[in-house]
Amino acid sequence: MKTLLIVYHTRTGGSRQMAEAALEAARGEAGVETRLLPAREAQPADLTGADGYLFVFPENLAAISGEMKEFFDRSYYPVLGRLNGRPYGLMVCAGSDGENAVRQAARIATGWRLKPVAEPIIVCTHAQTPEAIAAPKHLPAADRDRCAELGAALAAGLAMGVF
Repeated sequence: MKTLLIVYHTRTGGSRQMAEAALEAARGEAGVETRLLPAREAQPADLTGADGYLFVFPENLAAISGEMKEFFDRSYYPVLGRLNGRPYGLMVCAGSDGENAVRQAARIATGWRLKPVAEPIIVCTHAQTPEAIAAPKHLPAADRDRCAELGAALAAGLAMGVF
């Protein structure tokens, strides 16, 4: 049995909706256990116990959200050299761009020698005012569907031994 670990952080619900869409789609793949963990709960042992990863988080101030960054910081050295070659994907919920947050997470994954197996998904909410940024997010079905496709693809690749 292979394991897909989805680690996420959310403040306003957008990233959680993305992670849950990926989770539900991945759960349909036989031979793959799928785990969903908030970044604050995920530990290095969760990373070493998984065969592939999906990291999902909001962009905050043009960067990885603080809680997700703290997960990466806390886990980085304990798993360094132990995840080499494992597949991963990224999903970012952004107010305007998301590209810098993707670059930051990709650099961390490169340090872990993870293998990117899909283009990152950025869902842009276009939230630009303080009120819109802080408001609960309700992502359109089309955006959730893109996240589901990535979750299903990661699980299928693990099940088939492609990655």
